[in-house]
Amino acid sequence: MIRKALTIAGSDSGGGAGIEADLKTFSAFGVHGLVAITSVTAQNTQEVRAIYDVKPEIVAKQIEAVVEDIGVDAAKTGMLSNAEIIKAVAETVKKYDFPLVVDPVMIAKSGAPLLREDAM
Repeated sequence: MIRKALTIAGSDSGGGAGIEADLKTFSAFGVHGLVAITSVTAQNTQEVRAIYDVKPEIVAKQIEAVVEDIGVDAAKTGMLSNAEIIKAVAETVKKYDFPLVVDPVMIAKSGAPLLREDAM
């Protein structure tokens, strides 16, 4: 049986972080990767140019969709950029009660903030 891991994080257009990096890691360990995208970033190796946060209810629906159909053996968080997204993720994870690793992503490698003050 192939294990299934869910990454609840932002998408990095440069492919070096976020769900893109998580999926590469999952694959390297023979784990099927699932995603719930919290934010879409326009970034490269030098800078973060823009961040668009996904609505919290859409983040929750993504988690529900994969848990209820495919199943999740474990999950990890990444970029949860605001208090509303954090709350939606916490409530949804609690509802389904799967193991969760919290990776508090606060700052991009370039130094750009990825966590708003209201979320601290």
